[in-house]
Amino acid sequence: MANVITISALNAYVKTILERDPVLTDIALKGEISNFTNHFKTGHFYFTLKDEKCSVKAVMFRTYAQQVPFMPQNGMSVIVRCRISLFERDGTFQVYVENMFPDGIGSMQLAYEQLKARLEAEGLFDVEHKQMLPSAPKCVGLVTSKTGAAIQDIINVTNRRCPMAQFLLAPVNVQGEDAADGIARAIERLDKSGRVDVIIVARGGGSKEDLWVFNSEKIARAAYNCKTPIVSAIGHEIDFCILDFVADMRAPTPSAAAEIVMPDIMEENKNLYKKYTNICNTMQNVIKRCYNKCISYENSPFMRKAAQKPTAYEARLSVYASSIKRQMEHITEKREIRLAHSAALASSLNPHSVLSRGYSVAEINGAVIKSVKQLKGGDSISLNVADGSARCTVNEITNERCVKS
Repeated sequence: MANVITISALNAYVKTILERDPVLTDIALKGEISNFTNHFKTGHFYFTLKDEKCSVKAVMFRTYAQQVPFMPQNGMSVIVRCRISLFERDGTFQVYVENMFPDGIGSMQLAYEQLKARLEAEGLFDVEHKQMLPSAPKCVGLVTSKTGAAIQDIINVTNRRCPMAQFLLAPVNVQGEDAADGIARAIERLDKSGRVDVIIVARGGGSKEDLWVFNSEKIARAAYNCKTPIVSAIGHEIDFCILDFVADMRAPTPSAAAEIVMPDIMEENKNLYKKYTNICNTMQNVIKRCYNKCISYENSPFMRKAAQKPTAYEARLSVYASSIKRQMEHITEKREIRLAHSAALASSLNPHSVLSRGYSVAEINGAVIKSVKQLKGGDSISLNVADGSARCTVNEITNERCVKS
């Protein structure tokens, strides 16, 4: 007889079998959503996945549900990555979803429009947030596949327009499940490096499914938070993605991105030469106008009248100069007469002049004799005359004045 077990033991056993199967621990399922419920308290998604014949219950817990860039809806075709297990309490076989992707053009377009509307409402597309691209970047950051055609197109255009430009490549996968994380991290690394002046995120053409990764919310937010100007160059001109609206500039192709970012050196040289020529011509015209204006001023009545004024002033100055000269001569003559009188007076007071008229000066011991009281008999005195001196001896002293007869 078979062993008797409890329902709990059965459910636990079945759950163990399911969770130990390596095929069922990471599997991708494709199906249509029905009975979708977004639990407002927990944030979990509950729904049913079905195809033409069968269905299976599914749950997506809040941690994973928050990362879905669109809001699932009934009737939407999706692909989910999940694991298979059993809800023991109810004995319910169900899938536990970790990632969800829209499947089919209709589902993809709906997810695209939902994410676009949400990000636009948050302000990620606002023009005020857009940055100006540098006119002559020294180093350009590239976020693209290192083996794709996009990088070669950008290099070819750059070699033609600005050969001295430098690139800093952050190689990434541009397609696949993990591509969005890699692209977002590459944008952040280039931005934080401080080595690039502008960043180009590029991918060549492809199907809508191939380009879908660039509708990732992670890439959009990395581009929005980037302090370095970003150019989106995804696919062809008709291809649009979420990154195009967040980036500071959209280029229709990778080649066009290089055309936008890189200055054309030959064209710049032509523009500089044209500006130089215009400046030279302008200066010549200004000089010519100034010369003609000076000629017109020179021939004007005002200038002729002004030219006559120096001649009149010169005549008046000549009269003033003659008058001043005469006054100075008169003053000089008077001063010379006064000087001559002063010189004669000074000459008359000169002791030597007095001696030359027959007078003499007597000294005793170097002192001039002014009184007989300074003398006594036998004193030796010095008698100074105009042409010399003589030593004399006092023989007699009288108090009577000597009067010349």
